[in-house]
Amino acid sequence: MDDFLNALVIMSELFSKDYQFALATAVNNTPSVRFIDTYFDGKYFYFVSNEKSQKVKELRTNPKVALSSRKSYYFSGNAYNIGHPLLPENKRLRETLTKEFCKWYFEHNNEDDETMCYIKIEPIFGFFHKNGTGYKIDFKNKSVEMFPFDFVINLTEE
Repeated sequence: MDDFLNALVIMSELFSKDYQFALATAVNNTPSVRFIDTYFDGKYFYFVSNEKSQKVKELRTNPKVALSSRKSYYFSGNAYNIGHPLLPENKRLRETLTKEFCKWYFEHNNEDDETMCYIKIEPIFGFFHKNGTGYKIDFKNKSVEMFPFDFVINLTEE
């Protein structure tokens, strides 16, 4: 298996579950950051939102986003509103997200609300680490740089 495909397998191990990231958007050079729950399907990150939310409004103006975690993982890419969860084309994704986000999905989302939506993030570049190896991944060129990396940071609660 080549390094890029191996990196995608490791990303799936890390992020193919309910994984929280800080999502950064920007409009008119003004950044905005909030925490979201994501799911990685091996190619894209997804999250649940509402077309009335500030983040979705900002994505209409500028689809460029960044994701960052407390473990120093980060990704940049483009985000797209792919529509309501009950659209036929979102059926498989909905099955996955309702399972992965089962602890909160129906408590925090109303699928009767026509403005509910799924957002797909197409990563362009990223960094993650696992077992002492860092990975800088270029999705566009399907390449990855691997190097020794020890995650040594004191995380605080606040």
